Amino acid sequence: MYLVGIAGGSGSGKTTFAKKVLKGAGESSLSLLHMDSYYLHQPPRELETLSGQPNFDHPHSFDWDLLRQHIQDLKAGKSVESPVYDFKTNSRSEETNLIHPNKVLLFEGIFSLFDKEIRENLDIKCFLHVDADIRFTRRLHRDVNERGRSLESVIGQYYETVRPMYQKYLEPQKQFADFTVGEETSVAAGILAARIKELLSD
Repeated sequence: MYLVGIAGGSGSGKTTFAKKVLKGAGESSLSLLHMDSYYLHQPPRELETLSGQPNFDHPHSFDWDLLRQHIQDLKAGKSVESPVYDFKTNSRSEETNLIHPNKVLLFEGIFSLFDKEIRENLDIKCFLHVDADIRFTRRLHRDVNERGRSLESVIGQYYETVRPMYQKYLEPQKQFADFTVGEETSVAAGILAARIKELLSD
């Protein structure tokens, strides 16, 4: 199994980019794993902001042990029950998503290049570098329309956690990427899909 990591800040278009790669490379040969699924069931209290809000943009907000185990299981040819995280309740749902092993696993998330153990298993490492104003606008629309958030809470969260965590933890992942992608992802997705096809044909 080939592993492809797609990292980038919140609102950078990771999921959209991954889906373009899936379509271009042939969905039957690829599986997709979302890092958002692996938020801890209860947000760590020690990471809460001064206003008492959870910090979803800190590395310690994720269940790394389960994530590493699931990636290892998929590499070993085993299916996994990936968690489903409910952002409206800030907790895991009782539901799970069954992820089957495949020839290629696309692993997308804000910290997909962060963990050394996972990073060393990635065959291709990609970072989406998108201007902050674009990422913020995308996040604003998503959180208000899909996650039931208020405009004020999204703006407050951005300045309390999203922006400082991006600068401290997320952006430095660029140094590990094989290549970076800007706002226009269609061409880059096509190139990555072509590379994946080459790997599959070897």
